[in-house]
Amino acid sequence: MKNNQSKKQKSLQNNPSECISPSPSERAGERSFLLIFSAPSGSGKSTIINWLMKEHPGLNLYFSISCTSRAPRGTEQDGVEYFFLTPEEFRQRIAADEFLEYEEVYEDRFYGTLKAQVERQIAAGQNVVFDVDVKGGCNIKEYYGDRALSIFIKPPSVEELRRRLVNRGTDTPEVIEDRLAKAEYELTFADRFDCVVVNDDLAVAEEEAYKIVRDFFKDEIDEDGNLNGED
Repeated sequence: MKNNQSKKQKSLQNNPSECISPSPSERAGERSFLLIFSAPSGSGKSTIINWLMKEHPGLNLYFSISCTSRAPRGTEQDGVEYFFLTPEEFRQRIAADEFLEYEEVYEDRFYGTLKAQVERQIAAGQNVVFDVDVKGGCNIKEYYGDRALSIFIKPPSVEELRRRLVNRGTDTPEVIEDRLAKAEYELTFADRFDCVVVNDDLAVAEEEAYKIVRDFFKDEIDEDGNLNGED
């Protein structure tokens, strides 16, 4: 376990009760919560988020709707899966400082999170979930401060991450090596998050993530895991 007192953050290995969450006074008047999840590829982040949403609907969790400069795929709709912008429109919004975070994954292919869209979701009473890379997660946490809880999902080791990526069977050996190299870099960001959950056993990691979220919501949640005022 590792402390980062300057940011009032604490890393978590196996004891979610020791995560430091904002106090009720720090969140006074804020009914919506913001949850930031980041992890290296293959760590199980998306699986854990989807489990939280499916198994605990009373948490009222909604994904943030991001922007992208790629074309829609299949049945994707503007404003549902993504907001679809042209590369030039994306650059104009970058210049206008409209993004919480963004990334150009390769030339003219952008992804990012608009400040105004998150505020719309907050105004609608949604608890917003960000599934983002580590730099994006740090930027969102810096912007919202104690209004947001940042959670880093960590593999037990790089070798275990390699095994998972190989067994997944979706990437070439070259792509796997690239992902592992990126993962080693991303792991250096772990202590910048409020909590770190080690995904050694998926069921255990899911329950740890739920306990962390419940603690963050503690003054707004009932004994059944539903937010006060929610049906």
